[in-house]
Amino acid sequence: MSAPISRDIEQLRSTADAWKGEGERLVTTNGCFDILHAGHIRTLLAAARLGDRLIVGLNSDRSVRGLKGEDRPVVPQATRAETLAALPFVDWVQIFGDPTPDAVLLAVRPDVHVKGGDYQAGELPEHELIESMGGRIEIVPQVANLHTSDLLARYRQRSG
Repeated sequence: MSAPISRDIEQLRSTADAWKGEGERLVTTNGCFDILHAGHIRTLLAAARLGDRLIVGLNSDRSVRGLKGEDRPVVPQATRAETLAALPFVDWVQIFGDPTPDAVLLAVRPDVHVKGGDYQAGELPEHELIESMGGRIEIVPQVANLHTSDLLARYRQRSG
């Protein structure tokens, strides 16, 4: 069974409230997840282990283009969302169109927000928001040489 995929922030808020009402610990992470690779999987697994429910904020195609450039995403959002939702440790995929996941974070009010080791907690745009809601940011180790942008650059170099 796949996790729900939503663009409806109120549906996410309602579900998160119900989970919290059952005493579940909510964990969020977010990203483009353009070409899903082992670095993503390891980060998602580490995030899932920090709580009872993992909610993944997924940048929309428009948002990815704004962050990464006109040649991205390589994989359309519907496919990226379906792939994430199929992972057994993902409980919800929320597509968002803003550059930051603030709307997702405000709806969930996570206990823990997880990012990969290529970030520093204090430098994240969502740092103050997470702390103001009583949550914490957890940075999980980065997987060397596994970044989508680096993988694409190597591919483009090899293909001429």
